[in-house]
Amino acid sequence: MAANTSWAAFGQAKELRQRILFTLGLLIVYRLGTYIPVPGIDTDALRTFMDDAASGIGGILSMFTGGALSRMGIFALGIMPYISASIIVQLLGAMWEPLKNLKKEGENGRKKLNQYTRYGTVVLATFQAYGMAASLEAGDLVTDPGLFFKIACVITLVGGTMFLMWIGEQITARGLGNGISLIIFVGIIAEVPAALAGFLAQGQETNNWGLILGVFAMIIAILAFVVFMERSLRKIHIQYPRRQVGMKVYDGGSSHLPIKVNPAGVIPAIFASALLLLPTTLSTFSGGDAGPIMSTILAYFGPGQPLYLLFFTAMIVFFTYFYTREVAFKTDEVADNLKNQNGFVPGIRPGKRTQEYLDYVVTRLLVLGSGYLALVCLLPEILRSQLSIPFYFGGTSVLIIVSVGMDTIQQIQSHLLAHQYEGLIEKSQLRGKRSGKKRSPSRR
Repeated sequence: MAANTSWAAFGQAKELRQRILFTLGLLIVYRLGTYIPVPGIDTDALRTFMDDAASGIGGILSMFTGGALSRMGIFALGIMPYISASIIVQLLGAMWEPLKNLKKEGENGRKKLNQYTRYGTVVLATFQAYGMAASLEAGDLVTDPGLFFKIACVITLVGGTMFLMWIGEQITARGLGNGISLIIFVGIIAEVPAALAGFLAQGQETNNWGLILGVFAMIIAILAFVVFMERSLRKIHIQYPRRQVGMKVYDGGSSHLPIKVNPAGVIPAIFASALLLLPTTLSTFSGGDAGPIMSTILAYFGPGQPLYLLFFTAMIVFFTYFYTREVAFKTDEVADNLKNQNGFVPGIRPGKRTQEYLDYVVTRLLVLGSGYLALVCLLPEILRSQLSIPFYFGGTSVLIIVSVGMDTIQQIQSHLLAHQYEGLIEKSQLRGKRSGKKRSPSRR
């Protein structure tokens, strides 16, 4: 994809450069905010606490916040409340009739759904911020505990999340790429150098450079495999019949309906990781005072345990099927759209038969897609539990890096292509004006 990019055209695309600079500026603001701490935090105690809690808090949550959670910065909640609220609204929009009707209203309905997502973000962020403030006090990580600290912590964390949401929306509207995805992407990339330095330091201490080279080769192979699978498509042939418009008869055409091997993207991996890390996170925030039930759960469902890996796989498969059928690729809507456009699958009747055929294809395709997601997400977990590798480069982070990187490159290519077309149109107009000046006006 990057090889097809014309860098000469990139140097002439002024609007594209402005979008890239605008995006980089807001992402720099986000990174600076991760280093501004919440008022009243005991930084030394927090650093010790987060080092001990690396398996629960320092994993998926720290990855999504770009290290802000480990430093308890103003962006400690990250963008996850907004993502959770948007996913809840999408799922309700697929199952609840009032929201279904809103989705059919076009632009006005979309604005209302976005407003509901923002309200949901405030509610979720408030509950999470209060729970985090209470947990910080329970863990003796606060210099002056009390009601004032809780109020200040909740206001700071909720305000940081809403500011991140605004940054993401501004990047999407006036910058380049999807703003929310880029915020997560930058958070992951920013933590890679520190993790890489720790991994190399461990290799220097153990003098096991063969293992280190093997891990790097494995990471490159996983990245290549994820790129291949994310670009894999199942194309369904679509035929359009001959039609007559007025006195003209247009021949029928044909096209393809592309279906990705993984239509749900990285959402199933995020959901499954968040659910399985919930017991460890709750026990960590409770200050280590886990009851007998929680201790049993942690013993059997801790990271790397067989039951943990089994349920991780089951959750990924479940969310892959559920999210694809309810949100990402709804076969009934696709069949109705084809029927309204007079398109059909050769040998399949439009309407109900087409929907059943699409269900059959998607079901078989998701066997491969869910297996691919489970493999990418489980392999780092097995390596960490068996080889005790501290380098956190999980399957979810790999999926996010690849998908966001590919999407951003595609948008850059789209802007470059539009710029080239605009240049061709301007040249043709200038030539037309020059040739028009030379010609004398014809009379009839």
